Amino acid sequence: MSFMPYVPPEQLMKDRSDFAHKGIGRGKSVVGIEFAGGVLLLAENPSATLHKSSEIYDRIAFAGVGKYSEFEELRIAGVRLADMRGYSYDREDVRARDLANAYSQALSGIFTQQMKPYEVEVLVGEIAEDGGRNELYHVLFDGTVTDRHGYVGIGGHAEDLTSALKDAYAEDWDLATSVREAVKALSAAEGRQVEATSIEAGLLDRTRSARRKFRRLGDDEVASTLAG
Repeated sequence: MSFMPYVPPEQLMKDRSDFAHKGIGRGKSVVGIEFAGGVLLLAENPSATLHKSSEIYDRIAFAGVGKYSEFEELRIAGVRLADMRGYSYDREDVRARDLANAYSQALSGIFTQQMKPYEVEVLVGEIAEDGGRNELYHVLFDGTVTDRHGYVGIGGHAEDLTSALKDAYAEDWDLATSVREAVKALSAAEGRQVEATSIEAGLLDRTRSARRKFRRLGDDEVASTLAG
């Protein structure tokens, strides 16, 4: 007859939390910034194909940190959920808030019911139309969801990034200033200069006439912005 030692629930949750924090801390952080023309998602990412930020729907974007396979699984699930809701109801009914809640429920269930929690944090952003308020939702590995405004840093250096942006942020930044300040914050958090060639930047661009507002900044555009 096997013996299963008793582990207090609070100790079990702490061990899972510590495990997830370590996994997330090994990855690269992401900065999210609201600027005059939309929402910028920027990260250090040497890979040209394994993206940390992507489009979810027309005006909604996703960014993840931690274990790539796990936050990519969440991204794909979000795309499917958004497509299904848009097809069943209306494209205007697809909202970042609903996606963030779905991610929150999924991650909470995994954290409490499975042996290994997901080693991820995700950010869901939506730009408003007609001068409304943008939305930024930060979802932790245990399902905790937070509504952010203006700027947010996620990942292992989240506190350092948030502190750096807090002192500098202004609501009327243009895109170029947002890119430069995001890279400056990442460099400060990493304790070294983040090179332009390793930067991945995607944004929800309110000025685009197309229905789909997400686009990526090319390497040349990032380099010229930082040089300027």
